[in-house]
Parts: sequence; structure tokens; C-alpha cells
Amino acid sequence: MKSNAIKMSVGNVTVKIYTRIKTGANGKKLTFYQLADRTSGKRVLRGFSDIAEAKAEAKRIAEQIATGQTEAASLTNAQAASHVRAVELLRPFDVSLEVAVATYVESRKILGRDAVIEASRFYKRHGADTITPRTVEQAAKELADARAARGKSERYVTDLRVRLARFSNDFKCDISSVTGPEVQAWLDRLNVAPQTAKNFRTVLHTLFSFAESRGYTMKGSNPVADTESISTNGDGAIDIYSPDEIEKLLQAAPEHFIPVLALGAFAGVRIGEIERLDWRDIDLTGGFIHVGADKAKTRSRRLVPVAPNLAQWLAKGNRQTGPVWPGTPDGLRYARKMTVAKSGIQWKENALRHSFISYRLADIQNAAQVALEAGNSPQMVFKHYREIVKPETAKAWFAIVPSALTSVIASPGGASKAPSSAHEI
Repeated sequence: MKSNAIKMSVGNVTVKIYTRIKTGANGKKLTFYQLADRTSGKRVLRGFSDIAEAKAEAKRIAEQIATGQTEAASLTNAQAASHVRAVELLRPFDVSLEVAVATYVESRKILGRDAVIEASRFYKRHGADTITPRTVEQAAKELADARAARGKSERYVTDLRVRLARFSNDFKCDISSVTGPEVQAWLDRLNVAPQTAKNFRTVLHTLFSFAESRGYTMKGSNPVADTESISTNGDGAIDIYSPDEIEKLLQAAPEHFIPVLALGAFAGVRIGEIERLDWRDIDLTGGFIHVGADKAKTRSRRLVPVAPNLAQWLAKGNRQTGPVWPGTPDGLRYARKMTVAKSGIQWKENALRHSFISYRLADIQNAAQVALEAGNSPQMVFKHYREIVKPETAKAWFAIVPSALTSVIASPGGASKAPSSAHEI
């Protein structure tokens, strides 16, 4: 057997190719080529039947050894072909093979298995590839502005802004990055009454639903849905005022705030509804308060009878026209704060309305009628307000009338202007 060496050099690196001739079984001379491959640390002879193929491989190995890529140089033909194919597949995305492999490995670590394709399809199906970046603060402002533009009440929009400001101050990040556990932890830290916490949860659910509809978060990814539902009055207890407590609140109230207290305590009108009432809705002569569908929380019109004592509280403050509460939501909260401070009576959420329903039911013993007047269901009235107070206490409640201390409601001609903001009170 004869041999001759062909040298393929790149820089200081040389790879030799040996020509081999052997005689076949039929006596025919056969020529082949062997490449001396040392990339594995040992001398390995690799055979080729074609000299051009052997030279190309020798040159590739020499170039890779010369540039320090000894591991790549040790690739077999099949491995090298796979490498070339991988590079070609990545070419349209301008991503290196190294980056692509690193990304795949990290995905495997995150998912715990080979589910990159399934995860990508999920990502696409939920619109994650089209998310528009928005911070929590930006989304919150857009929501409040949108509700205001749709004609929602000033009180509602202000409450929305206040609650969302508290949340956005603690979440200075993109809204799509907020998780359910983070929202749960935030709600747990509020340290507020259950009803207040529930109101915050409702507002946050609205915020993330709004963000989803605008493409700021993934579809079906509202983190508030994963938080605990908040139960209020789980033991069935209803907070109400005693006759003595409501008298003290009325005595301490600024004159423009007295109609608000009286309407809540003696007619069960909700604070939000009172803010939307006009004096023209109150018919003292006919003895009814007209709560229109556009002003009622339930969007259902109702007539509320004016109790004799309520008529006395409203008579001197009745300005014939104009809003019953002419100030702002901030002014209303400030008036409440001043009343509580002066009276020494703690403010109880929704207790004015709870008190009216409880005392009214004890007085007339008719859940259906009370439900009609309060804009509630007979089942809810019967379940939550039955037998809370005694009939004789109910009589005392509806006998509370203006006294020398509380007869400070200005007459139509001498009514002082109600403040338009908290700063004017």
C-alpha cells in the first residue's frame, strides 16, 4: 500500500490528508483518502472516497482549530450538517445559535419540561404578543377619565380616583406584570373594615378588566379574580345608630349636611342617591321623595314616603330647587368628618340606611313595603333586618324632631351657601 500526504493549512495549523491505494478482491486498484483528525486529543483517521470532500473537511477543521473552536472542529459530518441547518433556520430572525439554545434552556428551566411550543401558543392565544405597555397609574387615570366621559357621577369618579391612586402609588410598574398574589398581599395590608376592603377589590377588578379590554394585559389574566372574596358582616350583624346617637349627629352637623343625615336616617336614601337628588324631587306637600331611575343605585324608580319627623327636618332647608347636596364629594366627606368630631359619635358605614330599614320594619312589620321604599328585596330585608330593634325603640326613632339645638337649618331666604369644596367648609 502506497501513501502520499496532502496538507491543508490555515495559519500555523495543518491538517494532513493521506492518499491510500488498495487492491480489491477482484484485483482492481481502489483509491481513497484518510484525514488525520486530532481535535479530540487523539489522532483519528477519517476516510473519504472523494478528494474534494476530504479537502473541504480538512480546511474546515484547520480553520476552527486556528480560531480556537476545537470543540466545533470535532463535529462529525452529520453534526456539522445539523449545525449548518440550525444556523439557516435562525437566519430570518437574526439570532445566533448560541442565543437560541440559551433561550430554549431557560424556557425548559421555567416550564420544567419541553413545552416551549405549547407555551408559545398559549401566549399567542391570549394576545400577549400584542400587549400595549401601560403603567398602573396610566391605566387607572384612563379608566377614571373614561367613566367620567360616560356620565358617571362625580362622587363615583372621585371615589374611583382616590382608591386607584392608593393602589398605583404602591405599584409603580407595568400593569401587565401585576400578579394575583401581589394584589392579595396588598388587600391584606389595607387594615380597613371588610366593606371598605371589598370596595377596593371591586374597583381593582374593574381596573384590570378595563386594562384587558384595552390590550394592556393578557386576555383572561385579571389577577383580582385569583384573590379571596371578601365577606362583610359574615355573622349577619347590621350596624345601626341608636336614637340618642342620631340626635347627637344631627345636633352637631353643619346646616347644609343635616338634610343628608335626615334623608339617610329617616328615609333610607343612599348617600350616592342623595348626591343626585334635587329639591324638586322632594314633595313635602304630597309626602313623597321621588328617586328617579337615573338617580337610584338599582336604576329602578321608587317613591319613598316622607315621615312626619323627616318633613320637619327638611322643611326649613328646602330651597325648592337645586341639588340637595350642592357641594362636592370632598366637601361631603369633610362635613361628615366635622360632624363626627363635634358629636363624638363614631361614623358607621351605611348605618344611616341600615338604621332606617331596621326601625321602619320594626314600626310597620311589613318587609315587602319596607323593601319597596328602600329599593331592596323583601328577602334581604327579612333576612338581615328582622327583629334587630323593638317597636317601641322604632317609635322613638321616628319621633326625633328638630330641637332648639338642631333648628339651625337656614330658611330659603337666609340659607348660607354650601361650600363647593373641602377647603371652603
